[in-house]
Parts: sequence; C-alpha cells; structure tokens
Amino acid sequence: MKSFGFSIAKPRSLEIDGESLERLHRLEEKEPSFKRCFNCGGCTATCSAGQFTDFNIRRVHNLYRWGRYQELGEELRKCMLCGKCTLVCPRGVNLRHLIVSMRELLNEL
Repeated sequence: MKSFGFSIAKPRSLEIDGESLERLHRLEEKEPSFKRCFNCGGCTATCSAGQFTDFNIRRVHNLYRWGRYQELGEELRKCMLCGKCTLVCPRGVNLRHLIVSMRELLNEL
C-alpha cells in the first residue's frame, strides 16, 4: 500500500454521561454569566498569559465542563487575572470572577 504522507486520526470522544453535573451547577450559581459562553475565542486571543505560556481560556472552560480537574488546576495557575478577557467578551461573561470561582471550587475538592 502506498503512503501519501498522512494518516487518519483516531476518533476522540469523551464519556460525559457518567459525570456529575453538581460542580458545573455550583459554578453557574457563583457566576451565572458562564452559561452565556459559546467558546468564540475572543478571550483567548487577547489573553496576556497566553502570550507567555500555553494558557487557553477555552481549554479551561472545556476541562471544567468535562470534569478533568487535575489538568484544570494546572491551567488555572497560569492565569494572571488581568481582566483583558472580560473586556473583550461579546457575551459579557465575567471571566475574571469565573476563574476565581473555579479556583475556589477546586480548593473544596
């Protein structure tokens, strides 16, 4: 068989049916604007920490929603809480308070 220089990637899927949504609901109670986020990427594009590290706010959102808290804790330590992301969010999500709330909820684990 001839190789064309690429291969087909294995499908990636997450099993979230068994995850408890309790922590997600607690975060939404602390910061209701979290529900409005649709992962547009504006926050990530303007992130000061993202210029110096591989910090990605969209990844933070997804890790929290998927319940991958170990990786999330490592990501949250990179945020400088400068607030630039909050200023550019088209949906008005208070990302600065969201990050602080995530940190508080992770400390409760």
